[in-house]
Amino acid sequence: MNLSIKEIQAPILTEMNAFEGKFKEFMKTKVMLLDTIMNYIVQRKGKQLRPMFVFLSAGICGTITEKTYRGAALIELLHTASLVHDDVVDDSNYRRGFFSVNALWKNKIAVLVGDYLLTRGLLLSVQHNDFENLKIISTAFQEITEGELLQIEKARRLDITEDVYFEIIRQKTATLIAACCAAGASSVGADEETVAKAHSFGEKVGIAFQIKDDLFDYGDAEIGKPLGIDIKEKKMTLPLIYALNQASWSTKRNIINIIKNESDNPKKVAEVISFVKQSGGLEYATKVMKNIVEEAQNILSTFPDSIYKKSLAGLVQFTIERTK
Repeated sequence: MNLSIKEIQAPILTEMNAFEGKFKEFMKTKVMLLDTIMNYIVQRKGKQLRPMFVFLSAGICGTITEKTYRGAALIELLHTASLVHDDVVDDSNYRRGFFSVNALWKNKIAVLVGDYLLTRGLLLSVQHNDFENLKIISTAFQEITEGELLQIEKARRLDITEDVYFEIIRQKTATLIAACCAAGASSVGADEETVAKAHSFGEKVGIAFQIKDDLFDYGDAEIGKPLGIDIKEKKMTLPLIYALNQASWSTKRNIINIIKNESDNPKKVAEVISFVKQSGGLEYATKVMKNIVEEAQNILSTFPDSIYKKSLAGLVQFTIERTK
């Protein structure tokens, strides 16, 4: 029986509640405008999956400490900074259904807010000598940037192979969840081998998470992004890559031409979606996702049994069975 988010959170409910207060404290500033924006950001947080991975990973490796809270805060601060900057770059007016920072306070302030969040996170770690977690998390955000740029480079030519696709999603998505798990383990004094194992587990979960997100582009469920948005943004996802690999030269050329030149046409986007479905792209991607989840579960099985381990297993299932 699959666990709900409430059941998954149960072993760390006290820590998650405490983290909410600590995170608000970490974001406090003496500048009234900045403080107003920080409060706006905090009130619009999502499911808090990243802190959950940090605390549960810490729990299966030892006793949760203040260092664990700071590790979770560093990830949230840097991740939020990247989202604020992304909204400026993308000229996006909404984030999770609410107005983005740049929509309410304009680009200049949004960029400065992103900079503040970034430096606040770095300073939080330096002040407490959390250099191991700083190394883990900073490395992750370097990889995220590299993954974004690799995707932009490949989107221009639409020549992404499966190997390149997996490298992009490993850097863009999986590396952050991997950092959450590694930081959690590191924060409670786990040895190098255990931290590496936690990192590998998180990376597998992150890859599966992104494949699930790719599948949403072709589904009919009520989801967090519009149908076909990846196609409109010229992103080559696993179902599409597989479908193109199965197609004849002329069909492949036609589909790539649509993505390159007609991705703003809803009828043409629907044509691509239909092509992927008929080519078995969704079934293939689902099979790959389940195989990767099995690999993650095998790594998790090497940790001692505990309530934290049970919740992590539930969190893995949640990431691939979510409907948005």
